Amino acid sequence: MTPENIFVKMQSSITNQDGVSVFSRKNLQSALDQGEMKANELGVGVTMCITDAYAQPILTYHMPNANMVSAVLAPKKAWSAVAMKMPTKEVGPQIQPGQPLYEMETMLDGKLVSFAGGIPVVVNNQIIGSVGVSGGAVEEDQAICESIVEYIMKGIKYG
Repeated sequence: MTPENIFVKMQSSITNQDGVSVFSRKNLQSALDQGEMKANELGVGVTMCITDAYAQPILTYHMPNANMVSAVLAPKKAWSAVAMKMPTKEVGPQIQPGQPLYEMETMLDGKLVSFAGGIPVVVNNQIIGSVGVSGGAVEEDQAICESIVEYIMKGIKYG
């Protein structure tokens, strides 16, 4: 069995309290619906991206009132959360002058995002995916991202 097949099998075994795969289109769409509700509550248009553990986009939604740059940044935030194994808001302080990861952004050809709005989805200390949100102020992106991750994590169990 290839690593990809093992990963797909593992993904399908992670379910919520209703027995629905966390990675089903229906569940991820509901998670993005939750994010859209939060964005509307905050009065901001965003792009939202959910990835797998390899940071490959599974589902992305660009709200009609979102700015164009958000369509580029949301997947980068999700990728950064997986690549760094931490929320993107925690990356910024580590890449400042005099810090251990100074200039890491330039070494990764602009792929790394170092401000809020990207969160890895972690189950049993393993990253199973990530969420990236872009389009509002960083605090708004973070709040929307947290609402999506919270929805995904709600009631997770292993089958």
